Amino acid sequence: MARRIISFLVAFVVLGGAIFGARFLSQQKEPPKRKETGTQIKSVDTITAQLQSIPTTLDVQGELAAYNKIDIFAEVSGTLVSTSRPFKVGSHFPKGAILIKLDQEETKLNILSQKSNLLNAITQLMPDLKIDYPESFGNWQQYLNEFELETPLQAFPEPINQQEKYFIASRNLYSQYYSIKSTEERLSKYTIHAPFSGVITQASINPGAVVRVGQKLGELMNTNNYELVVTIPLSDTKYITPGSPVTLHSDDIAGSWKGKVKRINDQVESGTQTVQVFIEVNGQDLKEGMYLRGVVAANTIENAIKLPRNLLVDQRAVYIVKDAALQLQEVNVVKITPEAAIVKGIEHNSALLAEPIPGAYNGMKVNIRSKVQ
Repeated sequence: MARRIISFLVAFVVLGGAIFGARFLSQQKEPPKRKETGTQIKSVDTITAQLQSIPTTLDVQGELAAYNKIDIFAEVSGTLVSTSRPFKVGSHFPKGAILIKLDQEETKLNILSQKSNLLNAITQLMPDLKIDYPESFGNWQQYLNEFELETPLQAFPEPINQQEKYFIASRNLYSQYYSIKSTEERLSKYTIHAPFSGVITQASINPGAVVRVGQKLGELMNTNNYELVVTIPLSDTKYITPGSPVTLHSDDIAGSWKGKVKRINDQVESGTQTVQVFIEVNGQDLKEGMYLRGVVAANTIENAIKLPRNLLVDQRAVYIVKDAALQLQEVNVVKITPEAAIVKGIEHNSALLAEPIPGAYNGMKVNIRSKVQ
């Protein structure tokens, strides 16, 4: 029992000593000083907004295509005849030159036969015409004297009245006349002339072969005039108009070419919301199928400012410095390029924040360190 009382007393003494020592040490240590709170004001650079007329450009790229390119088909049948220029891929033909010539001897003889019958019919008509219509006899006599079998058939003399017209029709002369003119028109189809200067890009026939009606013979392409077909976003169509100048270049060959916007398609591609634009261009070293890049000189935007894209806040506002504080100013973003944004809605000579500040907020106090004009 005495041992338990002694243990209790020793524990009480140790606990009391620990409490007394802790209280003594706490009184010897000075309490920590509280830090005084304060706001650190950042120094910033600003840009002075200068409203001006800003010319814009539009980057384009696309594939070059010939403006004039036609497929050549046969309208008549016959044997292909050799000409001075071979109808082969790469052959150049000036405007009006013979592209294709088919053997026309049979059709030509048929026309001569029909003209001979007509000449005979008019000759037999002359005695009756002299008696019944003497005032028209001289015109028909002159027509008969100028009649040539080898030349295209000339139009009949105009009848002086309805009676003469009916008289000529009763002898079946009009029917023979139009039959001959139809055959002459068919005869002209045996020779195909180049409608413009160009190069043969496809050829599927050789001299001596028999050509069928409707058969495709080849393809002719004009090498003096090309179109660049490009697509632009629908939102950018308001910046360009037909006639806008374009500067083009190729990644594969040296040189640059001048062109202009020729046409703008009214139809919008629903999947991409883009519009086709056709740019007229010509010059040396251009070939169909080339891939070209270029810049279109677009419309000028008035009373606007051009600034770096990273200054935009949520693509709709910028920070200006007013009364030593940041103020969020909503703007009208007119056009965005890969490097810059063209905006409206900023007052002239406003102080714009020159670079983004992490954690910036509306009303934040700042000091202007420098101004950039």
